[in-house]
Amino acid sequence: MYPLIAKISTTVRKVMMLYGLRLGFAVGGRIAPDAALRRAARLFCTPLPSTRRRALAAPLADARVDEVEIDGRRIVAYVWGEPGRQPYVLFAHGWSSHGTRVAAWVPALREAGYAVVAFDQPAHGRSPGHLATLPDFVRHLLAVGAHYGPAAAAIGHSLGGAATAVALARGLQAGRAVLIAPAADPVAAAERFAGFMWIGAPLRRRMLAYFESLIGFGFDELQAHRNAPRIGRPALIVHDLEDREVPWAEGERYARFWPQARLISTRGLGHNRIADDATVIAATLRFLRGECVGERVVSSPNLPYGIA
Repeated sequence: MYPLIAKISTTVRKVMMLYGLRLGFAVGGRIAPDAALRRAARLFCTPLPSTRRRALAAPLADARVDEVEIDGRRIVAYVWGEPGRQPYVLFAHGWSSHGTRVAAWVPALREAGYAVVAFDQPAHGRSPGHLATLPDFVRHLLAVGAHYGPAAAAIGHSLGGAATAVALARGLQAGRAVLIAPAADPVAAAERFAGFMWIGAPLRRRMLAYFESLIGFGFDELQAHRNAPRIGRPALIVHDLEDREVPWAEGERYARFWPQARLISTRGLGHNRIADDATVIAATLRFLRGECVGERVVSSPNLPYGIA
């Protein structure tokens, strides 16, 4: 009885905190827009605190724990097998997640002869920091890839999928790519965040401009349709039609603009279960073997969806 009461109490407190934040942005955006802007930017770039707890509680699944120094900071990596002597798969986790999220994939990949490398992005899991952005995800993915050498394949989930695509367009060495529920549009992501937090349109526009000033370039450079056409290697895009966090249309956009990409559309797996699903893992292994997996998207802006 008491654990149930404690759980209900915790849920109520979280709901009250959320509505307090929302009201703060709704009111603060009008009476103190500069302060609300800085607060919104910091919140948008701050992973959920639970990512630390989940990472520490998650089993290491017999991984070797490495440390990779990037920009003077220690990034924690997880290694299965010998990436220096075996073909290896490089895994990029999503927002508020952690490297050992790949654990469900490890047995099948190891049985197929691959080593596996994953890592905690800054401010995630066991890696230090408090804030992170998509450019941070890209920079650290490139650095980890350079540290362990060319990968046989790169697999990215959610924001890690977006980072994988941008990193490949900027020189990440990987023979194949698998993007699972990938975010394709950072502007749309910021808009979804702003809508969820009740941030009004005027402050929303200023927030986007402020983010661009922080990262030093426009969000347009990170869009899927800007980067996917530049990646000359095969890709498999996997996205659920009922994904409530990153719409299926964003995965379809990658498949549409990526010359050598194919798309698998699932139903009922949502945004997170898709990253552990046995059928998705099996399809990925077939793709890594060079088999034809998924459907070739031939849609265009004038034809929302089509399959060859």
